[in-house]
Amino acid sequence: MSIAGGLHRAVERAMAAGCQCLQIFTKNSNQWREPDISAEQGLAFHQALRNSGLTAPISHDSYLINLASPEESLWKRSVDSLTAELKRSEALGLQHVVVHPGAYIEGSEEAGLTRIALALDSIHERLPKAQARILLETTAGQGTNLGWRFEHLAAILQAVRYPERLGVCFDTCHVFAAGYPIHLPRKFAAVIKQFDTLVGLSRICAVHLNDSRADFGSRVDRHAHIGQGKIGTEAFRCVLRHECLRHIPMYLETPKGTAPDGRDWDTINLAALRKLAG
Repeated sequence: MSIAGGLHRAVERAMAAGCQCLQIFTKNSNQWREPDISAEQGLAFHQALRNSGLTAPISHDSYLINLASPEESLWKRSVDSLTAELKRSEALGLQHVVVHPGAYIEGSEEAGLTRIALALDSIHERLPKAQARILLETTAGQGTNLGWRFEHLAAILQAVRYPERLGVCFDTCHVFAAGYPIHLPRKFAAVIKQFDTLVGLSRICAVHLNDSRADFGSRVDRHAHIGQGKIGTEAFRCVLRHECLRHIPMYLETPKGTAPDGRDWDTINLAALRKLAG
């Protein structure tokens, strides 16, 4: 939900749409500027959240951050920015920070994965008492982005010094675009088993529910409304009813706006998901 007009406004928007949990950006996601959370802003957000009944509030990191960057200045700036994001999330009482692992740009996947692990170790050592957990998001794999293969996530978790401080955010659009056939019910269970073997289902702390405008295996990240993309509805039924996933907080990142019939798209997508969940 947008924080336009104040962080507390995101809570109000979530309540109006009928949400049960909430994900926000704590700042402009396309700027490096790192604003502090004032006592007044924090209090307004906490009060709104307490009165709302919403649970599992989380944030998403800036799109500018690249923990895999081979360029030292960008890598350091990314580490600083994610450190600041964790501090803001702590001030707001958010449980997790969803992070795109990064793009290696040049060189090799292995080098990029090493850079990511070093960045995460640096951040955790700067903030040894931080309660908010970083969640590595499964990605679509555009360009040299890492995290689109389950093996990438496993390698990062094996390389870091503090794996217990990390989790995973499972994004349906990204997993589908990366080439995992979650859209085929007969293969869905095999994908989940593969993830469990390589990474562990216990690592999943959040799920992004998004359909895909891009084709299966295209490695293109284009979100669509639930049931109106290339994934279809059966994959969402499987996710929502899976015994190990159904109790995990799930967040919409579907396109915003108003449908032709005048209804809010978030409301429509939530209704579709609740019907599939039974």
